[in-house]
Amino acid sequence: MGRRARPKPLPTEELVADIVDLAHDGRGVARREDGKVVFIHGALPGERVRYRLAKITRSADEGTASAVEVASKDRVEPRCKHFGVCGGCVLQHLAPAAQIAFKQKQLLDALLRIGGVVPEQIAAPIIGEIWGYRRRARLGVKQVLKKGGVLVGFREREARFLAPIESCVVLDQRVGLQLRALAQVLDGLSIAAEVPQIEVACAGHVALVIRVLRDPDAADRSALRAFAIDHDFDLYLQSGSRAELEALASPRSLRYSPDGGTAELEFGPMDFVQINSDVSQQMVRQALQWLAPQPGAKVLELFAGLGNFTLPLAALGAQVTAVEGAAELVAKGRANLQRNGFDANFVQADLFAPDAQAAWLREPFESVLLDPPRSGAREMLPLIARQRPQRIVYISCHPATLARDAGELVNTHGYRLTRVGALDMFPHTAHVESMALFELPHE
Repeated sequence: MGRRARPKPLPTEELVADIVDLAHDGRGVARREDGKVVFIHGALPGERVRYRLAKITRSADEGTASAVEVASKDRVEPRCKHFGVCGGCVLQHLAPAAQIAFKQKQLLDALLRIGGVVPEQIAAPIIGEIWGYRRRARLGVKQVLKKGGVLVGFREREARFLAPIESCVVLDQRVGLQLRALAQVLDGLSIAAEVPQIEVACAGHVALVIRVLRDPDAADRSALRAFAIDHDFDLYLQSGSRAELEALASPRSLRYSPDGGTAELEFGPMDFVQINSDVSQQMVRQALQWLAPQPGAKVLELFAGLGNFTLPLAALGAQVTAVEGAAELVAKGRANLQRNGFDANFVQADLFAPDAQAAWLREPFESVLLDPPRSGAREMLPLIARQRPQRIVYISCHPATLARDAGELVNTHGYRLTRVGALDMFPHTAHVESMALFELPHE
């Protein structure tokens, strides 16, 4: 058996490239004279940059910009001092309006390329606050003695190591400005090497869930409790399964309004809620506007979660059947509706392996609202289409699966894609969320 050839060492000299586009992950795209593509971190369309190669493959090269010789008019100074090292944000060097244009382009390109569909109308993007917007996050924790002790934050760009960051400008600032203090208190624990992550949930107050691989001793608990009281945080320990949380400081209810009204949803510190409160509320209001349910209208909501759309739909007088796969979320969804004085038919069902004969699928619905995960809603589309609802609003967190599903709804089931628009749920990242409206053709 022959030896595997060693990879050739990367050239050390700087190269020069003209950037022609942005890739889906926010890297600049250049083409060499021989036509080979180069993806370059930190480069923007219209720029000429100097860069160093980081990787060479048969199909494309990868590099990082070392200097900008001709800057784009859309280039701005990143606010975060950790930009370029931390992998959390990749577009802070691009002006916010240009970020939105990039995301709209990604969305429309995917719809055409993957789904073979063109929307009849492009809706104005939904935008919100671009700093301190994250109310949910998972922070990595690692004791690295060579870097001074415990690190708290996000992973380095394209690496498994935690970036040594002191603050985060996109995280709720009650937490984002306290990363150093949080790292210091963890570094003083006897179990400092056995804390892998922290879940962050912010509403009226902040809740932190510290994952521990070994039980903290009395001194550890005292230090954590004092830290929580000093910063007005609710603090939990998670040592076993997701549901096994131990409250170290007096726990309070986390609540938020899904649409900006007075009705609120209660959620736990480990529950999924949309990252961006402002954009999420605008998203819910737009979805209701696009669905336009009349009082008494029958609406099917799939991937309902805690009731982010269910509660506002019920408040409008719609008869909602809300379907969710997780039993815990179904129970919380029902409780949330009852707490606010409304009612909906909450059903637990596997929407990735649906039962075509299920009772909730035998009722006619005038409209459908879908809010699936990244994998999309392909398994449900034939069952939805056979009901022939007049309107389908599809909330997407992945353009490729939306495009795939849009192609089926339009090209197989005869719907029109009448409207689509981007939701800037994650400013400064390349992540694209969107909303699409499908309607039956007029008879």
